[in-house]
Order: sequence, then C-alpha cells, then structure tokens
Amino acid sequence: MTSIRDSGNISKEDGTVTVKGWVQDIRNLGGISFLTLRDRHGTIQITMPKKKIDPELFESLTKLSRESAVAVTGEVKESNQTALGVELIPSSFELYNEAATPLPLGVIDKVNAEMDTRLNNRFMDLRKPEVRAVFEIRSMAIELISEAMIKNGFVNVSTPKIVASGAEGGATLFSVDYFGKQAYLAQSPQLYKQMLMSSGLDKVFEIGPAFRAEHSNTNRHVTEFASFDGEMAWIEKEEDVMAMIEEIVDHVLVQLKERGKEHLDILGKDVVVPKRPYPVLTYTECLRMVVDMGLPLKNGDDLGTEGEKLVGDVMAEKGNELYFIAEYPEEAKPFYIMEKEGTDLSFSFDLDYKGQEISSGGQREHRYPELLKRIEKKGLDPKDFDQYLDAFKYGMPPHGGWGMGVDRLVSKILDLPNVREAILFPRDMSRLTP
Repeated sequence: MTSIRDSGNISKEDGTVTVKGWVQDIRNLGGISFLTLRDRHGTIQITMPKKKIDPELFESLTKLSRESAVAVTGEVKESNQTALGVELIPSSFELYNEAATPLPLGVIDKVNAEMDTRLNNRFMDLRKPEVRAVFEIRSMAIELISEAMIKNGFVNVSTPKIVASGAEGGATLFSVDYFGKQAYLAQSPQLYKQMLMSSGLDKVFEIGPAFRAEHSNTNRHVTEFASFDGEMAWIEKEEDVMAMIEEIVDHVLVQLKERGKEHLDILGKDVVVPKRPYPVLTYTECLRMVVDMGLPLKNGDDLGTEGEKLVGDVMAEKGNELYFIAEYPEEAKPFYIMEKEGTDLSFSFDLDYKGQEISSGGQREHRYPELLKRIEKKGLDPKDFDQYLDAFKYGMPPHGGWGMGVDRLVSKILDLPNVREAILFPRDMSRLTP
C-alpha cells in the first residue's frame, strides 16, 4: 500500500501498488483512457489501454464521476509522459464513495468562484492545491513560532477562553450565559499572561483563539481569530520586547522561505526576508505623514486601515515591508500599558507588515499604585479586576509583551486579499456556519 507521493519514490522500478485519492479528471480517447488521481501530495496518472485491461474494469473506471473517492491497484510503469515519471496500469479498484453531480464547486475548473460559495463548500475548496497550500504554510508558521519561542526560553501555556471580564473593554465582548452568571469569550489572554509574570514563569507564550465582537465586515476583520501572545519579565525597556518579536518574525520568514518552498511554489510566492533591525517610526511621525497626504486625523486618533496603508506605501518605497510604530498617546492604549512619565505618550508599539498592523505590544505597568490609577483613568472599576490586581501586590517584576494575529501574519506573507483566506472556517458578522 502506498500514497501517491510514495509512488514517486519507486519510479525506477516496476511494482504493484495501491494508490488512494479523488478522481480529478478522466479523458476517454476511445482505445485508451486516462484517469488523474489526486491526494494531498499530488497527482498520478492511471493509464487504461482498452485492449490490455479487463473490459468491466475499463468501463467502471471511465464512468466514475469527478471527485469520487477511490483506491486503485495496479502495476507501476516508468513514463516520460507524466510529471511523476510513472503511470499506473490498473488491475482492480475500490469505490469508497461516488461523488454526486453536479459538484457544488469546481476543483480544477478555471472559473473563479465567489468567496461565499467557496466558504460554504470549504471541504471542496480545500481540495484545490493552491488553497490547501495556504494552510500547509499556516501550519508551518505556527510550528516555527513555537520553535523560536521555546528556543528563547518561553513556556507554552493555555489560558481560559471563558472569562468574567474583558481585557480590552466592553464594546467588543461576546456575552455568554455561564450557569446563570454573566461571562464573556476572551478577547485575549492579556490579564492571565501578566499574572503569570508574578509566578516565576517569567517567559510565556500562547497560540489560541480570541474573540472580538467587532461590527466590521472588512477584508481584515473577523470575530474569531488565532492570537499569538507572548509576555516576558525582567525587561529594562519596551525595546526589549520589540527585539524579541522581531527575532521571532525573522525566524518564521527565514525558515518558511526554506522549508515551505514546495507550498510556496504552488502559490507562486516567494518570502522576502527584511533586513534587521526593522525601522521604528513614532506615532507622531506617522500622523504627520498621513495628514500631509490628506487624511483628516487628529492627535490620539487611530491611524485606521487607510492611514496604515498610506504609511505602508511610503515605507514600501523605501524598501521596508516590516516596521514598528511606537510612542502612541497613552489615551489610545489600554490601562495595562505604561505611561511615559511627564508626557501624554506610552511605552507601546505596533508592528506593521506591508501597510497593515499585525501585532501590538509594549511595556506593562507593573507598579500597583500606578496601575490602579490607570484603571480608574480609563473609567473602569478596580473591583472588577481584583484577582488580576492581586498578582501585582506581592512582587510583580517589570514586564512587557505582545499579541499578534496569526491569520493576518499568514495573509501578509502570502499577499492574500482577504484574511478569511487564511482561516479554515472563518467567523464574521454574517457567517456562523459551516
């Protein structure tokens, strides 16, 4: 028994094998027919000379509907007419499941389907090699993130996704009934990873789901996404955090370029690895830049999609795909971000990639009295954060961290037009199934 990929490994000798996959296409030329069988790793040609194989077998194979799931057993022959260098002359086959017709979505058809049609039939959409390659790259990126984090001494953790309060504010919280109590889906692991900085686990990371009830249907927003979060203690300044996330992203890009070549080739993509260190712009510089280009923003405003794109265009002209934007006004950042004393700024940053924010982070406020002031300044009640605040009463070290959208990272690496392209079963305001 062998897979289609394995059949390529015996191309120098004849042998009997069984290959399993989906019927991609059938060409009946009268005296000879060809069936293309596909699995995750590629395709193999089943060659059927009408006079050399059993007539009933010939009839059955040539009448199969496209995308039927089958196993074909036969003799492997060398061939200079196929991409694998081999073909299979069938002696028997097993039909696992015949595909209904018509197909809800073409797999090899050149006609492009609408995004909704593709997502409604995601199981079929993923049979396309170029769609599946996106998720091979995504899987590899997550593995590389973990690899780099563990190499740098981080511990992989898992934090609750059903919580009593939000880390980012109430406007984007999904409410759930928790045995008669009010609870929420976690926007991020922010409060938990900070609490862990007081535990002795001084470097932690998590890759898990996060939820934002954002009323937005843009090509960059979804309501459930994969978040890569890191937190590290005993830092001296926010630049320590920036240097770490830069190292992680660089590792992902360098290794994807090498290890992901097979999948990148299917997509016709190459990974550009930017020079380090990444440039650092200030929020004030970026604000001035976009205002000069006609965007009506004032100090404290979020740069937004349009502003980020304008900055990205300017940076692209300078040859910079990845860059930091730092020193945001403290009023624009959450309560846990440290203020820059004597200014209206904060020790915070975003990491932008090709004109889009993919990560936010900064130095946290670790001093208990100042943290209380920050909470109250944001109009929040400290009593709602009692257990979080307890961790700051008994020796909380200086610390900082970041959150990064894995879906956005993959989208920007591959230049996908919509973040939903990088999510198997996306959730947004209008999509709750499949």
